[in-house]
Amino acid sequence: MKANLLGLDAAGLARFFAEQGEKAFRARQLLHWVHQAGESDFARMTDLARRLREKLAERACIEAPQIVGDTRADDGTRKWLIKVDDANAVEAVFIPERGRGTLCVSSQAGCVLDCAFCSTGKQGFNRNLSSAEIVGQLWLANRLLEGDRPVTNVVMMGMGEPLLNLDNVIPALRLMLDDDAYGLSRRRVTVSTSGVVPQMERLRDECPVALAVSLHAPNDELRDRLVPVNRRYPLGELIAACNRYLEKAPRDFITFEYVMLEGVNDADAHARELVRLAARIRCKFNLIPFNPFASSEFRRSGAERIRRFAEILQRGGLTVTTRKTRGDDIAAACGQLAGDVADRTRRSATYRLKEVRA
Repeated sequence: MKANLLGLDAAGLARFFAEQGEKAFRARQLLHWVHQAGESDFARMTDLARRLREKLAERACIEAPQIVGDTRADDGTRKWLIKVDDANAVEAVFIPERGRGTLCVSSQAGCVLDCAFCSTGKQGFNRNLSSAEIVGQLWLANRLLEGDRPVTNVVMMGMGEPLLNLDNVIPALRLMLDDDAYGLSRRRVTVSTSGVVPQMERLRDECPVALAVSLHAPNDELRDRLVPVNRRYPLGELIAACNRYLEKAPRDFITFEYVMLEGVNDADAHARELVRLAARIRCKFNLIPFNPFASSEFRRSGAERIRRFAEILQRGGLTVTTRKTRGDDIAAACGQLAGDVADRTRRSATYRLKEVRA
């Protein structure tokens, strides 16, 4: 079987070329061709010797996952359904804005964490994505979108919990940051986590990028219900891990994501609890209007309720933004990504049964 070089970072490529009896500098040449030029055909890599190009064609390939769906929203958001194997497809979303283009990348086929308000979790879980399948989403986007390097920011907020797949996520992140590949700033690459504390330590030590934490509740009792991983790593441990992460983080704050659920976590009292919690960590809040999906038990907080909630946080001295909902007409908004997952947890069958009974 040919080695797929798409997901190998500089160190991985150097090892590959060493195994072929080639000099380590070939890795940098290949990075330029694959990730900057978007080239997949070794024959067109003209600064490589013909003999080496022929050897590479025999022993290796540059193979991205296959796009099987391409949908555009009225606001310009673009969602791709990307086939990663015969049974599973994931989703990636490009969000164009003035002066920047953000790509939301998936890291797993499904998700094991089953957060109460997230469509991805209801699909169940099948497997981790490989480094090639992760960075391949960026590689495809840059080839398909108009303009020179249209993706300026990457957020790992698509399907899956990135910190449960760090063996593959970290090489993909290193490629995104490498000046010979995509050359993105650490501040422009964000990993989102629901709070897998031990893996936060590993990310901090091996590849610290901007960190966003899916908080969604101001206390353990409510967060246990909304974000089940909190039962294992409660808020006290999570906040302590966030403070440790800041020792090496490219930004001097952690972003807390907070989905606004009507009558669940959006009361004035919840906001005041958040102010007290935030006193323990340098942070900013990103309030996210809930995006509904089939079988969901929740409703979106009203605009005035969100405004009032944000006002309380701001009066408490916190920086607060409210995320503009993008791509909801094509189910590309936050929490709506579902893909096509061959569930190994039997969770998706459980939710389908609930829908039938309802």
